[in-house]
Amino acid sequence: MNLRITPEQSAAVRERLAQLADGIPEAPADADLAPAFPDPGIPSGSWADASGRTPGEAGALLYVHGGGFSGRQPEAERALARHLSRATNRPVLGVDYRLAPQHPYPAALHDVAAAHRALVDQGVPAGRIVHFGESAGATLVLSALLTLKAAGEPLPGAAVLVSPLADLTLSSPSLTDNRGRDTVTREGLEHVCAQYLAGARPDAAPQSPLHGDLSKLPALLIAAGGAEALADDARRLAAAARAAGTVTELDLYEDLPHVFHLALLAGPTAATDTFLYRLAEWTERNAA
Repeated sequence: MNLRITPEQSAAVRERLAQLADGIPEAPADADLAPAFPDPGIPSGSWADASGRTPGEAGALLYVHGGGFSGRQPEAERALARHLSRATNRPVLGVDYRLAPQHPYPAALHDVAAAHRALVDQGVPAGRIVHFGESAGATLVLSALLTLKAAGEPLPGAAVLVSPLADLTLSSPSLTDNRGRDTVTREGLEHVCAQYLAGARPDAAPQSPLHGDLSKLPALLIAAGGAEALADDARRLAAAARAAGTVTELDLYEDLPHVFHLALLAGPTAATDTFLYRLAEWTERNAA
């Protein structure tokens, strides 16, 4: 659905995003950051739990951060994980996947898939696991889903994809149409994709998920800003997934930029409150 965002609401989100340049708040003290499992079988990553429940009781959310496949912001990731845990009422495992260019495709994909397998091996019901990825992290979530499906392994109950880079051929019209409205540019994405792929084809799956078989995937919630360079990646992904028979909802937030949801780290806004409500409702409905 198209979510109407007033000019005032858009300005509030952009102001919050600008404030993050001055520093990322740490996760609040009420977030339990202790590992949910002592077993070393869980891949490198960090836990945040604002639910007060174990993964066996509540399920878990597997959080895959963005950063162009090559960077991360641990403070922001910890803070966001706490918000995700509170919204979905389940513990969150953030995956510390290997980064390009030192570790190009498929290293990060293998790490995300391994994290999902580890949760299942620890007894977390696959149907109560939610995958959440933003930007490049959304690409990795989709790639992992395609990989797990091809291997016949248990899939999560639902996946949430925020500002996904779904087509690494960079063919979406919004890359040109939204120039100047977003912080992301075609030129920047060309560098990101070349560094990550390191010679792998941009028009093949699982590395470029839109080119894969999107049938028989878990329910997908796709969220993007209408001003994004990647807005049409979200639209095309939603249309392709629906055509393949996968339950899919697309939330397009008018006039908001790439990874607009991160504004919530600097304080609440009407748009990010709506985002958290939709996240809570979607996960409860599809991965309870």
